[in-house]
This record gives sequence, structure tokens and C-alpha cells, in this order.
Amino acid sequence: VQLVESGGGLVQAGGSLRLSCAASGRITSKYVMGWFRQAPGKEREFVAGLFWSGDNTVYADSAKGRFTISRDNARNTVYLQMNSLVPEDTAVYYCGARSTLPPLWLTRYFGSWGQGTLVTVSS
Repeated sequence: VQLVESGGGLVQAGGSLRLSCAASGRITSKYVMGWFRQAPGKEREFVAGLFWSGDNTVYADSAKGRFTISRDNARNTVYLQMNSLVPEDTAVYYCGARSTLPPLWLTRYFGSWGQGTLVTVSS
């Protein structure tokens, strides 16, 4: 599975951005997709995830109430709508994919990654 992220940019605190992750390759109904982010000097961390079928979504505490993950199966695309952005959300955002449910929503359980898209939130 190949992943390509887009939609990053510079936004003021309180603003919104929508990230997109276009997936290509053989994606089955058991796939899970996740958004992760890596701030300068920090490890990559989980932000939000979903299943390629069904309605279940998972969020990190930092994302709950502000971010929404969704998908468009017809377009093979996963989105991350980010609202009420704060400077602490500044990071490179990556899309990850895994062919089965991960034991935990951690970076090391995801094998397919995009190149990332930079989100910068100014104060």
C-alpha cells in the first residue's frame, strides 16, 4: 500500500486544516489507517485512527473534540479534519496503514507510511 499525504500548511492558532491521505494498492476491509504526527525533537505519536470498514474511530486524548478522522472508500482517501488548532499541534503529520487491527495504536505496529505533510500553527 502506498500513501500520499497532502493538506498541510501554515495556520494561525484557532484555525482549521484538513489533511488528506490518498492510498493506492490492495486495501482490504480489514485494513486500519491512522494519522500520526512528529514534532521537532519528539517521537512520532498516534493522533487518530479508523477501520477501512465500519464506523469505529480512535483518538488520542490530544485530538478528542478537536480532530475528526474520516474516509472516502470510493476515493481510497482518509481525511483528518483539525479544528481549534494550537501551536502544540505543529508537527509533520503522517498517514500509516496496517493490514490488521494493531495490538496498540503505536507507530511500531504500522508498516506503511506516507512522506508526511507539515502543519505549522502560529500563535
